[in-house]
Amino acid sequence: MNLIRLTINPRTAFGTRPMGDTLFGQLCWALRSRHGEDRLVECLQGYTDDRPYAVVSDAFPSGHLPRPTLPNHWFAAVEGAERKAVKKRVWLPRESLSAPVENWLNVCKTASDIPGAEPHARPQPHNTINRATGATGTGQFAPYSMSQLWYGAEKSVGDVPASLDIYIVLDEARLTREELGRLFEDIGDFGFGRDASIGLGKFELSRIEPDALPEQTDANAWLTLAPSAPQGLELDEGRSFYQTFTRFGRHGDIGVHLGNPFKTPVLLAQTGAVLTPKRFHPAPFIGRGLGGSGQLTKIDSLRGTVHQGYAPAIGIRLPERNPA
Repeated sequence: MNLIRLTINPRTAFGTRPMGDTLFGQLCWALRSRHGEDRLVECLQGYTDDRPYAVVSDAFPSGHLPRPTLPNHWFAAVEGAERKAVKKRVWLPRESLSAPVENWLNVCKTASDIPGAEPHARPQPHNTINRATGATGTGQFAPYSMSQLWYGAEKSVGDVPASLDIYIVLDEARLTREELGRLFEDIGDFGFGRDASIGLGKFELSRIEPDALPEQTDANAWLTLAPSAPQGLELDEGRSFYQTFTRFGRHGDIGVHLGNPFKTPVLLAQTGAVLTPKRFHPAPFIGRGLGGSGQLTKIDSLRGTVHQGYAPAIGIRLPERNPA
């Protein structure tokens, strides 16, 4: 499998953060829409048996990767910096990957250091009109607002165009790089995530190219670039660090019209997890594929639904240090 880097430029606000597992879901729907269900089923063969056709990362500020989820005492102290300020250093420049992990906090940047790195949340008012009265009202007709995420220096994309990198571990025997690019162009044209039907989540694909993220010398742990399902990896619990969250997924595309749009919730480890196995081996991705055989849905026609529990991974050298 090969590592591909995509660079996208948001053209509108987003309703959903572009995270690896949700990007993978929309990639599957885009593949079905362009090439048909048989091609999607073919690509998903072996997905839950460690043979994914693609493993998609989150979208990161171009040239940067997430800081590992390690307690601060695993890093060297940052001279002259306050504790709260240090916590905001969450983006690691790619060129610093070769530096020892314990020195990464000194080179990490805050979102304010990188134009467009962190989207600005802005409430968007919505109204539901009661056709009997021709006005809003109470209950289901009460005005409400939903958050929109704007990538840019200020409140709109036009201030400073944001540039986001997405890393994809791709099996080019099942899906070529050219096909992958066209599918992401389709996603960008239609819109990604929540409220795509009313104009959110649109982006341009500005670059697609082979890439390589070098592992550190004598790597003994993995740094994940997307939410993952680390269950069953035989990890060293004292040297593995991650934050968990529950993904309340929904079917996308035409799946929302088939009776029940909600998928079975899954428990995942957040992006930036540090996973130390009892026996380390280099790997382009780690985790497991979730679902299949009706495990994630109650809709008969979508029993093959899967969820990305894999994540692109970078081998890092975790220092020998007591976990306490």
